[in-house]
Amino acid sequence: MSARIGVVTFPGSLDDGDAARGVRLAGGEAVRLWHADPDLHSVDAVILPGGFSYGDYLRGGAIARFAPVMESIAQAARDGMPVLGICNGFQILCEAHLLPGALTRNEHLHFRNRDQWLRIEAVQPVWTNAFAASQEVLIPVKHGEGRYVADQRTLEELEANGQVVARYINGNPNGSLNDIAAISNAAGNVVGIMPHPEHAVEALTGPSIDGLAFFTSVLKHLAGAGAQA
Repeated sequence: MSARIGVVTFPGSLDDGDAARGVRLAGGEAVRLWHADPDLHSVDAVILPGGFSYGDYLRGGAIARFAPVMESIAQAARDGMPVLGICNGFQILCEAHLLPGALTRNEHLHFRNRDQWLRIEAVQPVWTNAFAASQEVLIPVKHGEGRYVADQRTLEELEANGQVVARYINGNPNGSLNDIAAISNAAGNVVGIMPHPEHAVEALTGPSIDGLAFFTSVLKHLAGAGAQA
């Protein structure tokens, strides 16, 4: 039986369909979740997709964090459920304090839309177990508020604890501190990534299929957890 991966749709979500497709291509069952419905419908993991939730009024993710579904997701995340936030989803996770730091306007104040090289810095059990350590991957970015910032103590803790999941290489598209492209919480079950792995799952439409490994990783993790149960 395939793992059930919930994909949330907020008003203004753009990439929820793409994230659901990534789940299906990896072999999972995509379950569509609605922002106003707190019921997670017995999913095993959740993806917060990219887009402009609630129009990105105030700032990216600031309103979405108060959506009824986010109350359930926040509690499930604290209980260990895998959660992946992509682009706007990363912003939402920071606004909900499920991840430290914040995403701010790109340093150069321009929207960036390009294929971006990353290095996988942390091969973790939940979202990156299908990658090799220090693997370089090509995944698109498309954002105007993708600059990751945090105070120096937080940055030092992220680096020391292996919570920097991916880092920009061959150029930093937004000025993120320490070239950070993705981070996790201390437990490793919650990951936020600014590039879009769901746009790198098929050779026909993406610059690579490197992004598919994020989806296969969580399915492998859930299969292992099920076997142990």
